[in-house]
Amino acid sequence: MNSENANNFEDLSSLIYIIRGVRVMLDADLATIYGYETRSFNQQVKNNIEKFDADFRFQITKEEYHEILRSKNLTSNILPTNCESNESSDQEVLISKKLMSKSEKRGGRQHLPYVFTEQGIYMLMTVLKGELATEQSKALIRTFKMMKDYIIENKCLVGNNELVQLSLQTTQNTADIAEIKNTMVTKTDLAKVVRDFTDPMIRREYLILNGESVDANIAYSSIYKSAKSSVFVVDNYIGLKTLVLLKNVAEGVYIVVFSDNIGGGLHQADFDDFHRQYPDIQIGFRKTCGIFHDRYIILDYNTDSERIYHCGASSKDAGNKVTTITEVSDRQVYHQIVDELLDNPMLII
Repeated sequence: MNSENANNFEDLSSLIYIIRGVRVMLDADLATIYGYETRSFNQQVKNNIEKFDADFRFQITKEEYHEILRSKNLTSNILPTNCESNESSDQEVLISKKLMSKSEKRGGRQHLPYVFTEQGIYMLMTVLKGELATEQSKALIRTFKMMKDYIIENKCLVGNNELVQLSLQTTQNTADIAEIKNTMVTKTDLAKVVRDFTDPMIRREYLILNGESVDANIAYSSIYKSAKSSVFVVDNYIGLKTLVLLKNVAEGVYIVVFSDNIGGGLHQADFDDFHRQYPDIQIGFRKTCGIFHDRYIILDYNTDSERIYHCGASSKDAGNKVTTITEVSDRQVYHQIVDELLDNPMLII
């Protein structure tokens, strides 16, 4: 990392907060980064409000705002005039009133601020135009990427529950970014941002899906999302990422993972954390009984929409090395094997 990128990372990462379990940035901080007054910045967003769902942008509570103030050591100068909290310390209330007075003199904001999640920040790229917006968007992309790389490289320092939540959020963000890129490629003023995503200096995890190079997480997510009734995963080497990717399965779709869990890559604690996070996703486990080497994904078994994929590697290792997922054309050949798998005993992880 060069010194300029390192400084940008430190400056921008100090403006990222954890609210409701996700990383967010304040509207006022983003406005400053993009060269807007806060009111004008939020008006740009309101003009395109259909792009900002509740998981992209939301208004924080008084308590949440005071928590941000505490993390800023109470140095913020954008406190809304209706944000005093009875739960705050006397010192915090005194400083908040001083900040409020300064804000009123400048005709400051009267409402609690909005915050933007990582997905919302990427969506801003399709709304805010100009050279400055492009350059700042690239800096924000790099900041979030560096934070994710740090988490991955230091995962031994993160607890199981936190690692599950971070993995789930990262996978969802990757899928959202891919969808946003589909709209960005038609905008010439954002072309440089799109190219930045394919910078060979930025490590990405790709695999080959039916002959096309695709981001590994997106490949599995798109396959799982297409299931209408059932998903069968045949893979002897499963782990936390196996569950993380399966969270993209639609509600009501039945999931069975067939595995001998070789090496004990998936633990009961991982599954319990996942189930608490996504209680509506039902996953069953059965053994493969030691007769499988290859990996398979079977969607909607024994229905008109049935599809079978042959996978060259375990989903938990997707993208680590060159691998391929190919849809099988002669599905009937596999039916006897799948029928036998369904009779196998339950797997205790």
